[in-house]
Amino acid sequence: MRIAVVGLGYVGLPLSLQFARSGASVLGLDIDLKKVEALNAGRSYIKHISADAIAAAVSNKSFAASTDFSRAKEVSAVIICVPTPLNKNREPDISYITETGKALAPHLQKGTLVVLESTTYPGTTDEDLRGVIEAGSGLKAGTDFHLAFSPEREDPGNPSSVVATIPKVVGGYTPECLRKAIELYSVAIKTLVPVSSCRVAEATKLLENTFRGVNIALVNELKVVYSAMGIDVWEVINAAKTKPFGFMPFYPGPGLGGHCIPIDPFYLTWKAREYGQHTRFIELAGEINTAMPEYVVHKVAEALNRQRKPVNGSKVLVLGLAYKPNVDDDRESPSYVLMEMLKERGANVSYHDPYVPVIKLTREHPQWAGTKSVAWNRETLQGFDAVLLATNHANVNYQELADWAPCIIDTRNAMNAIKTKAGQVWKA
Repeated sequence: MRIAVVGLGYVGLPLSLQFARSGASVLGLDIDLKKVEALNAGRSYIKHISADAIAAAVSNKSFAASTDFSRAKEVSAVIICVPTPLNKNREPDISYITETGKALAPHLQKGTLVVLESTTYPGTTDEDLRGVIEAGSGLKAGTDFHLAFSPEREDPGNPSSVVATIPKVVGGYTPECLRKAIELYSVAIKTLVPVSSCRVAEATKLLENTFRGVNIALVNELKVVYSAMGIDVWEVINAAKTKPFGFMPFYPGPGLGGHCIPIDPFYLTWKAREYGQHTRFIELAGEINTAMPEYVVHKVAEALNRQRKPVNGSKVLVLGLAYKPNVDDDRESPSYVLMEMLKERGANVSYHDPYVPVIKLTREHPQWAGTKSVAWNRETLQGFDAVLLATNHANVNYQELADWAPCIIDTRNAMNAIKTKAGQVWKA
């Protein structure tokens, strides 16, 4: 089987390697020439994906990368894994999907299977993507080419999350499209979950991430409430999760990050309005999660005030730029929002993250591009008035942080088991 995977990021690259390991011949397509050159040289640009795995796939000719989309004519299946961000008005931006469809359309051969994996609202596959491919190719979906949707389920940084063993939901435009998609994914994935349509598969992914977003909002709200009562929400959660039924632990934080949870619920609320439906519960959860950085910055100001220092002019270190522990993924990271809010209040802001040594250019926060992570040593940390612990990477020495930093605002409960000085640590 010869397939193409479009978009060689956190979803497309591990999927490509899994298909390559499973005996398929994989053509990786991406518009970023630097990524393509790195992959063909056996180099990785994602921390949790080893260069050895890439080099092995390249050397045995089971994987090659290219920027030439005309090569789609060489394959029998194309899997699209491109970004689906929100625009400046917080509305869905599916331009990456439609532009990919337009680029592929002239080169698709009859009988080709096209699968979308990018998270989006119901109807994107069988309306938007189908429309641009049919217009650009002259082929008809379900007759001349096959069309399906299969949501990605990636959990970067989780060693037990393996592409081959994560059950894969698959929905087809027609029954024959579904059959072809099952045939494709059965090469590389152990468990497939067929559903009746592309729209059901799209809705499944939105449910998964909206479920998380709503529950995180609940514990974030309880964190604020319990803090006012003098109750540690982390202790409450740890006690509650001992119940063997009817409870699933979620944990508070400084805000939502990553490409899924801060974005996907808005795709659903936007689409629901087209049908005259109002998703009040989801929107309320979004409001709570979006407000968390403001609460955290207030805690920073409170902690500094106890030292008789204003935020304006104080040196603040944000510890952790990645949106979750032990990865280099800074997409939609709340750390950026925290840094900007502190800077607006006059603080001198720096960051330290062992996985993000230099901030790359991003669509949302271009002003931080080129900023470097500060060194981790006693002299550096003692020079800050406060350290805001935003991401709890496992390879950070938190005892050193306690020994060196005069004031720590902990949003992740990372300092709970660390020996600290009285009044040094503030939970936020």
